[in-house]
Amino acid sequence: MSTLSLIIVIVFCIGYFCIAIESLTKINKAAVALLMFVATWTLFMFDPGSYINIPSDSSVAQAVSQVIEHHLGSTSTTLFFLLGAMTIVELVDQNGGFNFVRDTLKTTSKRALLWRIAFMTFILSAILDNLTTSIVMIMILRKLVADKQDRLLYAALVVIAANSGGAFSPIGDVTTIMLWNKGVITAAGVIMEIFLPSLVSMVIPAYILSLQLKGDLVPVQETAVAEESDGLSPAQRKTIFFLGVGGLIFVPIFKTITHLPPFVGILLVLGVLWTVTEIFYTSIHQEHEDTADNRNTQKRVSKMLSRIDMDTILFFLGILMAVGCLETIGVLTMLGQGLDVAFEGNHYLVTGIIGILSSIVDNVPLVAGCMGMYPVQAAGDMAVDGIFWQLLAYCAGVGGSMLIIGSAAGVVVMGLEKITFGWYMKRITWIAFVGYLAGILCYWAERQLFF
Repeated sequence: MSTLSLIIVIVFCIGYFCIAIESLTKINKAAVALLMFVATWTLFMFDPGSYINIPSDSSVAQAVSQVIEHHLGSTSTTLFFLLGAMTIVELVDQNGGFNFVRDTLKTTSKRALLWRIAFMTFILSAILDNLTTSIVMIMILRKLVADKQDRLLYAALVVIAANSGGAFSPIGDVTTIMLWNKGVITAAGVIMEIFLPSLVSMVIPAYILSLQLKGDLVPVQETAVAEESDGLSPAQRKTIFFLGVGGLIFVPIFKTITHLPPFVGILLVLGVLWTVTEIFYTSIHQEHEDTADNRNTQKRVSKMLSRIDMDTILFFLGILMAVGCLETIGVLTMLGQGLDVAFEGNHYLVTGIIGILSSIVDNVPLVAGCMGMYPVQAAGDMAVDGIFWQLLAYCAGVGGSMLIIGSAAGVVVMGLEKITFGWYMKRITWIAFVGYLAGILCYWAERQLFF
């Protein structure tokens, strides 16, 4: 590793440490992430020619701009997906759409609610994706759990269950989508062999967390009776709910049909839902011009966009672009090769370490680096649906639960519930790690007994 590469890695680590101690410094993690982004790429500019090929017919600035725009393009797809999903969920929630789901989950027992939340999150994240599912479940939790400390435990379980549910589904997590599209795993193979380890990695942490919850829930006090006052009929509420949630389910189908990126599908759903709600509220305004206008204006998408948590969006931008710099200078690939040599090709250990690393840096470049580094073989661990690729799908997905910033689900829950890095690391990291190891052990047992 060159001196410049080492300096870039050190700057990234310092920034990461500042994010970790946000509760002590009181400096917003988004600000630190943006500084990491700018600092790493500025250092990169001291000697870009040692990392990228600069064509003779273009300048250094043009070549570097193309690299940055490439990373910005892939990062933007995540940001637009997140922005669209958050807006859709907020729109459905503000119009009473989640009351049906809330009533289905409602119970007075804290432990009963924990198990209902765990299994619903696990199932939904396999159908939708772990990011969207996390947003939906946090909105529902706000309607069910009044105590902030209890809700933090439920929110942490949502992160674990969402990542576990996404790991066994070919459309449940961006890394499994990457591996599936690459052809190194099949839909049937990953579902059949990773489902049980993923379930174990969720159930064990859920059981440990359930031991910390006792007694009955304190009911949430409704601040306003919006359902009777905003003018929407029950049929219109159901329409908004089914368009929103049904649209989210439709996103992976849209991707399969059109082969367009997932963010295009989410923007399609947002556009349809935006149009329908505008029609609903325009008709209400015409009928009740004097009473409903101001209240309904606050529930329109144009107003909700101004209330979206931009801290989370900018944090994503900064951290993903900083990781993109590490990917460009070859640090991630070098790390993967070092692991392979150090553990003498033991793929349980290699993928296990990669999973732990995915809780520290984004799992997308880690998985991308592995796909570029390890060739697919005709037989053995590296074959299609081989041990290495299936464990990579499991470890990269579930491993992100060990730190709050280790997955898209964790980052968005961190932003929505204001969970600090330190609280999660102290209370949840070891629990997620136990579930993670139990899932790997379960996969090993499966391979020994059945496959």
